[in-house]
Amino acid sequence: MIPDIRIEDYNYMLSDERIAKYPLPDRDSSRLLYYSSGKIEERIFRDLPDLLPTDSIIVFNDTKVVPARLHFQRASGAHIEIFCLEPIDPPEYNTIFAVDSACRWRCVIGNSKRWKDDVLTLYNPESSELVNELSLEARLIEKEGETGIVEFRWKNSYPFSRVLEICGTVPIPPYLNRKTEAIDSERYQTLYARFRGSVAAPTAGLHFTEDVLTRIRAKGIDMENVCLHVGAGTFLPVKSSNVADHPMHREPFVVKKDFIRTLLEAGKGVTAVGTTTVRTLESLYYVGVSCIEKGKAEDVDQWAPYIRDYQYSLQEALEAILSWLDSEALDELKVGTRIIIVPGFKFRIVERLVTNFHQPESTLILLVSAFVNGDWRSIYNYALENGFRFLSYGDSSLLERADL
Repeated sequence: MIPDIRIEDYNYMLSDERIAKYPLPDRDSSRLLYYSSGKIEERIFRDLPDLLPTDSIIVFNDTKVVPARLHFQRASGAHIEIFCLEPIDPPEYNTIFAVDSACRWRCVIGNSKRWKDDVLTLYNPESSELVNELSLEARLIEKEGETGIVEFRWKNSYPFSRVLEICGTVPIPPYLNRKTEAIDSERYQTLYARFRGSVAAPTAGLHFTEDVLTRIRAKGIDMENVCLHVGAGTFLPVKSSNVADHPMHREPFVVKKDFIRTLLEAGKGVTAVGTTTVRTLESLYYVGVSCIEKGKAEDVDQWAPYIRDYQYSLQEALEAILSWLDSEALDELKVGTRIIIVPGFKFRIVERLVTNFHQPESTLILLVSAFVNGDWRSIYNYALENGFRFLSYGDSSLLERADL
C-alpha cells in the first residue's frame, strides 16, 4: 500500500543564515554528527574512519557534475537560461558527450515564455574568441511547461563535453542565492568523481579528502563505487500536501557485476555515502525481483517497495541479477530508478549513511526519517541548536540504521 504521508510533518525552520553558502577551506574539517542507538555525538569529519567497522564496505557514488547551465540570448536581447537535464539524442551519456556537431537534450528553460521558435546564440559578454569560434546555437524542438527538448549545434568538431566546459557553468543549487564562482568548479565536485552526467553533486562525498580515503583503505574497509547520475529533481521540493502525489524523476545508474557479487558473498555491513548511493543500492533488490519474475532487468518504479509484500530474499534477488547479466554477457547493470524512500521502507542493504543536512519538506528528509525510524527531528533539532551548517556545502552526519 502506498504510504499516506503529509509532507507538512517533515517541515522545520531553516533560516537563510544557517545555509552554508561556501565550503570550508578544508573538506574534512566539517563537523560530523554521529547518530547511533538513538544517541548523538559530535565529531569532526576526519574522524569518520574511526567510526566505521573494520569488517565492512563503504560505497561511493562516482558520478561527475557537468557544467550543464548555459546562458543564451535572443536577437531581441532577452536572456534565456538552459539547464541540460537528460540526453535525448543520442540517449546515452557517454555517447552524447562524445558527439562533435549536434545533439538534443531535455532541458529546464528559464524565461521560457520569451522563447518562441527562433534560434538562440550563446551569451558571450566577455567576447571570448573560443566561444565565438564554437558558434553554439540552441533550437527549441518541443516544449512541455518549463522544460523542453533543445537541439544544440556548434562548429570546430569539439566533443560536447568540451563544449560544456567552454560555454557552461556549474549548476550550484538555487538555495545558495548566488552566482557560480570559480571555487565551485573544484569544490562542487567529489575527489573521486569519474563519470560525467550529474547536474547536482552527491554532496555527502564533498567532505572526503585523500587522507580520509587513505585511512579508510588502511583500516581494511572494502571501498566500492556505484554511479547514479543526479538529476535536477534533487532541487525540487515536494509541492503536494500528500507525498503520494509527488512524482520522482528517473535517474540512470550503473553497478558493476563484480560489486554485486561482492554484496552477495561478503555479508559485510554496508555504509552508503549519500542518499543517491542509498537509492541505488536499495533499488538493486527490486531489479532482482524483475529478473526473477520477468526474466530481465527493468527500471524500478517509484512505489514498487510499497505495493506488495516480497517473499524473495536479498540473496535470491542479487543472484537473479547476476544470472541475467551472465545470460546477456554484460559486466555491469545499467537501469534507472524512480524509487522514493519514505517511512515504512524496508532497508535490505544499507546499514550506515553518511549524509548532509537537507531541506525542509524534501524527499531526502523522508529518506532520513525512514532510516532512523522516525527520529529525524531529534537529529535536526540538535544540529540547529548547536550551530551546524546546512545543505550542500554544510556539515555532515553519520547515521546508523535504527533497527541494527
